[in-house]
Amino acid sequence: MSTSVTPESILAAQGLPTADNHDLPTSARTFADGGQFRLEVSGVERLSNLEALLVESKRHDVFVHRIISFGGGATLIDKGELRAFGQLAAENGIEVVACPGPRAGWDSGRQLTSREGITSGKRIRGVDNIRYLLHDVLRIFDAGLRGLLVIDEGVLDVLNTARERGDIPGDAFFKVSVYAGHANPASVRVLEGLGADSVNPVGDLSRPMLSAIRSVVSVPLDVWAITFDSFGGMTRLWEAADIARVAAPVYFKIEPGESEEVMYNGYTDAEFHDRLIRHKVRHAAILRELASTVDSGVRLSPPPATG
Repeated sequence: MSTSVTPESILAAQGLPTADNHDLPTSARTFADGGQFRLEVSGVERLSNLEALLVESKRHDVFVHRIISFGGGATLIDKGELRAFGQLAAENGIEVVACPGPRAGWDSGRQLTSREGITSGKRIRGVDNIRYLLHDVLRIFDAGLRGLLVIDEGVLDVLNTARERGDIPGDAFFKVSVYAGHANPASVRVLEGLGADSVNPVGDLSRPMLSAIRSVVSVPLDVWAITFDSFGGMTRLWEAADIARVAAPVYFKIEPGESEEVMYNGYTDAEFHDRLIRHKVRHAAILRELASTVDSGVRLSPPPATG
């Protein structure tokens, strides 16, 4: 081993930054439409929730670019509702990321549900559960939806290989969940290499940390602007413009609420989510306002042309 080797030289030799970007350079990347950020609402669980989102969006004159749907598992939505959901979203130019099941915690494995076992990470247990998950993925695609939330890196590799082989639609896209727990440039670069189309890093990364990740990847970063209480309850609305400037392209994720356990299960009434959706859309409109206040030069992607 050379005595001249340093941690900095190891990182630099592999094309990685040697420190977080405390000088906060402006990102040279944008979405294809020139926008630096877009708005994302999580927890659109049922068709009625999507209808509520569209009504509230019109009331606030704000466009929500992407929704994360079926957090309780697309398995628990019948195919007719899945198709109607996908059709309504497409008619309004909204990108849908569906959450397939099964996922960690669904089967007899209880380690993840224990007080300390949760730190082991949400991964898919065994081949049978991967197979069941692929059944649900094909069911989602059959309903006309194309976006998938992915937690397990191995599953991401399987899905990307299937996309490259033509076994699943070529326009399928994969968002890596915050529950995968990635938090640095080296990790996010691996995910991009495995076929991720966007990545939600952990929710408490500073702007220098996000900027360092942006320096080595091109995929959009999905950044929590409002986090539900059990995950820290962070609110970064005033910071949004500054984050977008250094980390673009960014999806800002709006997800206020109590906890995943309370919000995303198969038996919560649709009316509960309707109320939450109205709050989320209102917060998205506020984020747009505050971003413009802090830096009027930071660009929000326009709504896509529809019809």
